[in-house]
Amino acid sequence: MYRSIQDFLNAWEYEREATLKIFRALTDSSLRQKVTEQGRSIGFLAWHITVTLGEMGGKAGLPVEAPAEDLPVPKKASEIAAAYDTASLSLGSAVKTNWTDEKLTGQIDMYGEKWTRAAFLSSLVSHQIHHRAQLTVLMRQAGLKVPGIYGPSREEWANMGMKAPE
Repeated sequence: MYRSIQDFLNAWEYEREATLKIFRALTDSSLRQKVTEQGRSIGFLAWHITVTLGEMGGKAGLPVEAPAEDLPVPKKASEIAAAYDTASLSLGSAVKTNWTDEKLTGQIDMYGEKWTRAAFLSSLVSHQIHHRAQLTVLMRQAGLKVPGIYGPSREEWANMGMKAPE
């Protein structure tokens, strides 16, 4: 839970850059990768992360410049990354401009429940991390290199001349 806007902004900057690393490793052809026929694709998950910034941000009363949630998934990975870059910067700016540390404990209506603004910010970050993890599994299945986020990936260990832990 965040106790200050600056704490959130510090965490958000790292998390948005981590998500951009993942999105920039995607290819146009990988966007169709699914675990099962009924499962979500890489493209769907990446787009879902992107549009959720505006959808959740809007519900929280933040003016976030993001694609509408009903827009179709772009066919180009670079378009998803660019839209996410814009939306994630906008979200951070909206939090900084519209909320104060004192407002973090105030409640907002979210999905028929009362959440504090701090809980909203934590949920937003956790939501992104959750789906980003799903993306990395699909990326491996699609034969893509997975960038390290909280430590080196298998490929990055090898690039450092070290054996990846087993």
